[in-house]
Amino acid sequence: MLQAGIVGLPNVGKSTLFNALTAQETALAANYPFATIEPNVGVVAVPDERLPVLEKLNKAQKIVPATVEFVDIAGLVRGASKGEGLGNQFLANIRETDAVIQVVRCFEDENIIHVEGSVNPVRDIETIQIELALADLQSLEKRRDKAQRGSKSGDKDAKRDIAIIEKLLPVLEEGRPIRSADLSDDERAVVKSWFLLSSKPTIYAANVDEETLMDESGNSHVKAVRDHAATENAEVVLICAKLESELVALEEDERTEFLADLGVTSSGVDKLIKSAYKMLGLMSFLTAGEKEVRAWTIPIGTKAPQAAGEIHSDIERGFIRAEIISYKDLVELGSRKAAAEKGLARLEGKEYVMQDGDVVDFRFNV
Repeated sequence: MLQAGIVGLPNVGKSTLFNALTAQETALAANYPFATIEPNVGVVAVPDERLPVLEKLNKAQKIVPATVEFVDIAGLVRGASKGEGLGNQFLANIRETDAVIQVVRCFEDENIIHVEGSVNPVRDIETIQIELALADLQSLEKRRDKAQRGSKSGDKDAKRDIAIIEKLLPVLEEGRPIRSADLSDDERAVVKSWFLLSSKPTIYAANVDEETLMDESGNSHVKAVRDHAATENAEVVLICAKLESELVALEEDERTEFLADLGVTSSGVDKLIKSAYKMLGLMSFLTAGEKEVRAWTIPIGTKAPQAAGEIHSDIERGFIRAEIISYKDLVELGSRKAAAEKGLARLEGKEYVMQDGDVVDFRFNV
C-alpha cells in the first residue's frame, strides 16, 4: 500500500491531524517538541460519495471503500540533515513514504509553543525544504562519485546519471526541492528510483483556526503558503486539526450538521484524503452487487487485466473481457440491464485503460 507521510516542525498539529485522519487516539498530541518519536501508521478510508448510491441501488449488504496509508512522522528542526533533534530518524522515515503532507501552522495562539518562537509558515516550509535539500545533496554527491567511476568503463547509465545529477545539484544548492527541477519524463523516472527526499509530491496542509476555516480566502498566513506553493505547482488544503479531532466523536448526521452551521460543505480531512489519493497517482474502479459495493485502488493508467488482478490473481490470469458501465450511466438508468439495453454496457479487452468510476464485471476462465 502506498504511503503519505505527515511531516512538519514540532507543535504544528501533525499528530492532532493524524488522529483526525485515522479517527482514533493512537498518536500522542502534546504541547511540546518531539511528542512523536516512533512513526504512527494508520490506514484511512478514501471518502467516495458514489459508494452509498451504489449500495442503495444494489441493496448491498456492505460498503468496502478504497484506502490509503498515512504515517505520522517525528517533528523536524534545523540541523536535521546533520542529525539534530530526531533528524536522522525523520529523514529515514520520510524516505520510505511515497508522498508528503507538510502541516504548516497558520494560526496564532500564545498558549501553543512554536519551536521558532513565532508563526511564519513560509519560514517553516523553507526550514524543512533546506534540510531535505541538504540530505539530498549528500546522497547525490555520493551517487555522482560512484557514477563517475562507472563512466570511465563506458557505462551508459552512469553517464546518464551524471548528466541528471548536474541538473539537480544547482536546484538543491538554491534550497529548492528536486520536484521543482526542469526534467524530462524519462529523467523523472530515473530520479524517482533514487528515493530522494525533496522529489516526493507534496501537499501543504494549512492548519488554521475555526474562524479562518469559514473563509475560503484564508488569512495572511494562508495567502503566503498559497503563494509559495504556486512556485512549486503544489496543492494547499485548509484544515483545522483541532476541529477535525472534535468531529471524530460525532455521528455522521451530527458531523454534517455541525459543518453546515460553520458554512463548510465538507471536512478538511476528507479533502486532504482525496487530495493525497490523487497525488499518489491512484484512482478507483468499482464493483457492485448484493453482497457488497467496493472501491478498488489502482494506479492511474492501469489496463483491465491488471485491474482484475487486484481482485484476484486468477481473474487476471484467465482474463477474457471486462464489462464496463460508467458510474454516471448506471445511476441515471438505474440498473445494469437498463444500461445494456441502451448500449452503454461495453465489453473491453486486454488493452483497455481503466477510468476512475468504471463499474466493472470481469469475465475470466481458469
